[in-house]
Amino acid sequence: AVQLLKTVAEMRELVDAWREAGDTVALVPTMGNLHAGHMSLVSMAAEHAEHVVVSVFVNPTQFGPGEDYTEYPRTLDKDQRRLQRAGVDALFAPSVEEMYPAGIESTTQVLVPELSAILEGAARPGHFAGVASVVCRLFNICTPDVAAFGQKDYQQLVVLRRMVADLHIPVSILAGTTERARNGLALSSRNSYLSDAQKQQAAALHVALTAAGDAIQDGEGDYGALEASGLRQLEQAGLQPEYFAIRRAYDLAPAGKSDMNLVVLTAARLDRVRLIDNMLVSRSS
Repeated sequence: AVQLLKTVAEMRELVDAWREAGDTVALVPTMGNLHAGHMSLVSMAAEHAEHVVVSVFVNPTQFGPGEDYTEYPRTLDKDQRRLQRAGVDALFAPSVEEMYPAGIESTTQVLVPELSAILEGAARPGHFAGVASVVCRLFNICTPDVAAFGQKDYQQLVVLRRMVADLHIPVSILAGTTERARNGLALSSRNSYLSDAQKQQAAALHVALTAAGDAIQDGEGDYGALEASGLRQLEQAGLQPEYFAIRRAYDLAPAGKSDMNLVVLTAARLDRVRLIDNMLVSRSS
């Protein structure tokens, strides 16, 4: 049975027992409302360690003013049943007080500079400091050997890899490919805010990314033109794009002629829902 743990002390005790037995531990940090994307990370984590811990914590410090913290979908009972069926060992679901004993206003923060200020960071100031701060805490509480994150939040992956390298945290970060609906829309808990018609409309993100990716693979080197074209495609589909950017995959720097491994990233609004997606592309020459 999946053990539900709500305190740091309980979580530490369980991990200590596993370590005592010489076992390895994988962590899948989530904000709950689990979908197929999360479950694919759980399966991936299970291949890399003897025990899998899934954390469910809607982290207040990564939501900006006016964002959906209070209405973010919270479905702990359903999540727990789903993890039980998947054979997960432990569900760590701490309270805000447990995670931030000094309160969230005056608490210690982890900031990865520069990377946290561009793209998503520019659109959502403070977001990545919130993400890095909570993930660093989860790593310190659960001391996993490996931790699994989805590629849908690509910039988050880059920020967390950098945090782990800079702070010498002994965790390997695994990236899970983005799970998609039939029409290409990346799975996200926030998709529950969309109507069926809007979900069709939102597929435009994947279509625009694919078009840009194909053009790059075909040797198109004018990234500025591809970015402009991507923004136009999203506008024509009735979305309000925030950015459509072609960057170097490993550090999100603007892509140059000699960079072979690229990522195309985009964010757009559809009414009150903010959608993000990306695609990795390798140039052959």
